[in-house]
Amino acid sequence: MTNNDTTRNKQLVDTFIQELFTKGNLDAVDRYLTPDFVNHDDPFPGAPAGAEGLRIAAAMFRAALPDWHSDIDQLIAEGDLVVERFTAQGTHQGELMGVAPTGNTLVLTGIQIFRVDGDRIAERWGRLDDIALLRQLGLIPG
Repeated sequence: MTNNDTTRNKQLVDTFIQELFTKGNLDAVDRYLTPDFVNHDDPFPGAPAGAEGLRIAAAMFRAALPDWHSDIDQLIAEGDLVVERFTAQGTHQGELMGVAPTGNTLVLTGIQIFRVDGDRIAERWGRLDDIALLRQLGLIPG
């Protein structure tokens, strides 16, 4: 794999994240993920398997936080893997996880690993700071 391939893979992941989560373009799931995409870590409890879980997570966050955006803190690639460390945030203007809008800025940090196959993303592993988000929503004590 060349440096050009690694750069292309990083750009693919960045574009996918920005399209889906920052712009709220739900069609990004179909455009950037392989038809047999495997999501090894559900984006939220009870999420459907595969690409549909990511589409629903993005729609849920965009509905509750219309100005939701994801900033890449670090993007590292080796071979067909791309690791993204991110900070996402938005203003809580709609119901989220059963919590009525607070008007507060909610922040979510996390790390995701994507495996790229050709010009699409084939797999995802991820860890989100769910506890911090639940604290911000007042669902668990801080």
